[in-house]
Amino acid sequence: MDSRMSARALAAAVGGWRTREPAYEALADSIRLLCLDNRLAPRTALPAERELSAALHISRSTVAAAYRSLRDTGHISSLRGSGSVTLPLGRRDPGRMDPTDGMIDLQQASPPAWPGLAGLMAEVGASASALVSRVGYDVLGRIELREAIARRYTERGIATDPGEVLVTTGAQSAIHLVSSVLIGRGDRVLVETPTYPHAVDALRRAGARLVGVPVTAGEGWDTDRAEQAFGRTLPVMAYLMPDFQNPTGRSMTDVERSVFLAAGERAGSVLVLDETTADLDIDRGRLAPGFDGAEPGTVVRIGSLGKTVWGGLRLGWVRADGDLIRRLVAARPTHDLGTPEFEQALATRLLTRFDDVVAQRSHLLREGRDAVVASVQRHLPAWHLPETPGGVSLWIGLDAALSSALVMEARARGVLLTAGPRFSVDGGHDRHLRLPFTGPPDEMDRAARVLADAWTSVRAGARVSLAEPAGAVI
Repeated sequence: MDSRMSARALAAAVGGWRTREPAYEALADSIRLLCLDNRLAPRTALPAERELSAALHISRSTVAAAYRSLRDTGHISSLRGSGSVTLPLGRRDPGRMDPTDGMIDLQQASPPAWPGLAGLMAEVGASASALVSRVGYDVLGRIELREAIARRYTERGIATDPGEVLVTTGAQSAIHLVSSVLIGRGDRVLVETPTYPHAVDALRRAGARLVGVPVTAGEGWDTDRAEQAFGRTLPVMAYLMPDFQNPTGRSMTDVERSVFLAAGERAGSVLVLDETTADLDIDRGRLAPGFDGAEPGTVVRIGSLGKTVWGGLRLGWVRADGDLIRRLVAARPTHDLGTPEFEQALATRLLTRFDDVVAQRSHLLREGRDAVVASVQRHLPAWHLPETPGGVSLWIGLDAALSSALVMEARARGVLLTAGPRFSVDGGHDRHLRLPFTGPPDEMDRAARVLADAWTSVRAGARVSLAEPAGAVI
């Protein structure tokens, strides 16, 4: 048994679970969703029935019935005197189904591989003898690739030396590494809410105490709250996605960038900018540098090829001042011993054709976005669709706080999605749904039609009160 979840923590995690009847099945579905999202890891001990019923202010019989339902579906096991524990996802669980089973998997929000990738792989494979002659343990990154990355930044107007670039095994690895170096246990870190959940996981693992600043698809960042949070909490770090933010799809205006930079510098914070979706433009136009005139060491940029080229290409990088790069290199061996040589050679070639890659991605994402927008407008006219000029997904406003229930119902009908609360830092967002548009148009249209049918079913079983839980950040 790896861990234990307290009744208070589980009550907070299920959030506004009581949105339909019977109540025990609504609670069971909320716990299933935590398992499917990996917010409840396998082999986690659940609180006793009496403890959870007290934390949720419901009867013990309701919790007992919910646990019985979870046992029936293989999500938990229970032993008399030992309590209940979550189980690994079964082979036929929707969270583990293979796409060949007819499922539409929209959890990852990543487009399929760039069509030219296989050809470049073959070219790199032809030079395998040269690759295997290298040592292979490279915690900084091969110079050819760091030069190519530095050129890309310089072309954007961000003068960069190869010594200011560290190559990593994907953006998530970069976030973990930067967090481990910059954050001490109990340090405050400012984050957007909603935000990328795996980054939140990395920050919390590093010991961060998170301070949320709201961002919405329609209004952008709450700069007043941001300035107050910087001034009041003096965070050591701020994790931001200024371009095509995940999940809202919103990009910062010049004013918003200036506010965050000035507030961060006053507080002595390091602004870590996740730019993994920044190149996925559809309608916006050329990316401006942003955060101009920052003091040395204030801004760190993280990039990767996962969203732009292929999720299976685990290669990312950190762009920072030389002092921080040296600290990251010194700390890296406790995380990994370098980035694979094949991926680095492939990435070097890809960056010489990156404009072609970005153009193809723009076309693909435009088709997917336009198809899903048209279908949702046709079948679900009460939903609010924000303008989304790029990125990978829509942050849809639902007309009831039933995102979690909808995701569970959609799973049963063959569409895998992630509910709004998964992107929350401090609760709420069950009135929102992230709907990626990374698939082909016909698949996007089919997914929207499935959602329409699922929504009808969920609304029919919903409680009379559909309000967002008190205190939630919308």
